[in-house]
Amino acid sequence: MKKGYQILEGGYNTIKDISEGNFSLHKAFLDGLMEVSPTVRNYKRVGDIVNYQVILVREYRNAYDRFQSDGNFNPQELAYLGRVYDNLFDESLRNLDELLVIITAGKARMSDDERLQAIDRIYAEMQDKLMFLRYFNNNTTILAVQRAKERNDARTIRNTYGINN
Repeated sequence: MKKGYQILEGGYNTIKDISEGNFSLHKAFLDGLMEVSPTVRNYKRVGDIVNYQVILVREYRNAYDRFQSDGNFNPQELAYLGRVYDNLFDESLRNLDELLVIITAGKARMSDDERLQAIDRIYAEMQDKLMFLRYFNNNTTILAVQRAKERNDARTIRNTYGINN
């Protein structure tokens, strides 16, 4: 019976040691997922995303200032433009926050491949935001030019026919 107990205890200890070793391997693997490799940290698209944010802010501020000062939009329309720009800006900040989590060690448990895929997705979203902003600004500029032309045409007709309104 003693011999059977010793065999059982030895087997139990062997299994315990193996499982603890396995746990240590899993822990090392999972801890490794918390680290960010230089490949991810130095990925070119990280800088491109930040650059897109700078461009987005600069372009929307310039356009909004121009639309406010040209006199072709009423206060309600300007408020609408402001809301569009605010929403776009808020969404881009969410992208930057997500990027920060991805490239900061200890924040997310992801493999390098998952991190790179997430960065690529954020990059594409920022590109979409910038393309939308340019499309929106272009259409709003066309509307402003059309309104200015109509106002100028109306003024010319009034002057031509001597109408003073």
